[in-house]
Amino acid sequence: MTFERIGVVGLGIMGAGIVEVFAKAGLQVVGVAESEPAVEQGKKNLATSLSRAVSREKITQEQADEVSARVTWGTDFELFAECDLVVEAAPEIMSLKQQIFSELDRVVKPEGVLASNTSSLSISAIAEVTERPEQVVGMHFFNPAPVQKFVEVIAADKSHADIVEAVAELAKSLGKSPAVVADKPGFIVNKLLLTYLNHAVRLLDEGVASREVIDSAMRELAHFPMGPLELLDLIGLDTSVEVLHTIEADTRDPLDAPAASLLSLIASGNKGRKTGSGFYDYAEKHEAPTSDDQELKIQVHATLMKAYLHTARVMNESGYASQADIDMGMKLGCGLPEGPFETMDHFVA
Repeated sequence: MTFERIGVVGLGIMGAGIVEVFAKAGLQVVGVAESEPAVEQGKKNLATSLSRAVSREKITQEQADEVSARVTWGTDFELFAECDLVVEAAPEIMSLKQQIFSELDRVVKPEGVLASNTSSLSISAIAEVTERPEQVVGMHFFNPAPVQKFVEVIAADKSHADIVEAVAELAKSLGKSPAVVADKPGFIVNKLLLTYLNHAVRLLDEGVASREVIDSAMRELAHFPMGPLELLDLIGLDTSVEVLHTIEADTRDPLDAPAASLLSLIASGNKGRKTGSGFYDYAEKHEAPTSDDQELKIQVHATLMKAYLHTARVMNESGYASQADIDMGMKLGCGLPEGPFETMDHFVA
């Protein structure tokens, strides 16, 4: 199976980034959004990214122009008619994604493959609205798509194995490192990451430690790039809660329900960096939090790491993905120094 003409639905930062990835690989790309202003924003997003790459001497201006020339833009789904693969990158709303896939199923040629960039929603549920569920997969890029190497390729209940393999091979041809993942809530990265982040908030809510102790413990002792509360602010508290609700609906475990502080901050309009405030205030330059309470930092680190490693074991045993792919996902998708199964080789609580 070959993919030569690619469609992308949704032209926000993520969608435009996916357009760029495919166009840089020499493929013809069709980018479609719901309105002319959204299309213009998509063009602007691509132009800004390419201009940045030129200024950093990653590509030449001539190469940037060639990438732009490979993209066709519009608002009409009929533009996808001859696409070999269409990737949906719309907001994380199941009803919206199902509406899009129903329309794609109508217009895309019968042999065309349909993929969702969802970070946590069920690919099987999305595929239900089509007449080609065996040709529906997940293809989850990480943000920013032109830079991040990890791609989760999700096999839904009825996805044909040959198509899943072909999409994974396509990801490799793009210079990415794909992992084939089962259609389970949160897939690899968001399942493992968000349960860990939520646990950290619970420690804060229970008065076990301050935000500074929690964040500095994981940066200094686990050598994670950011503390969990800082990272939640960066991701967006509302986005994180959406993923947690998806996970909780699957596990029915009260511990997977969003922690109280997440919900109260969102209710007060504080959703993290994008609103200027979350667990921290970003009105002024944010400095990485520190703490001198070494004993408490050791306790927090041990508590969070034990739970994190336990979740990784359960995920592997329940068929989410292989140990190697879980490790790769957390390193490439989250920038961690090592994967959880690598950590297990030397971690002592």
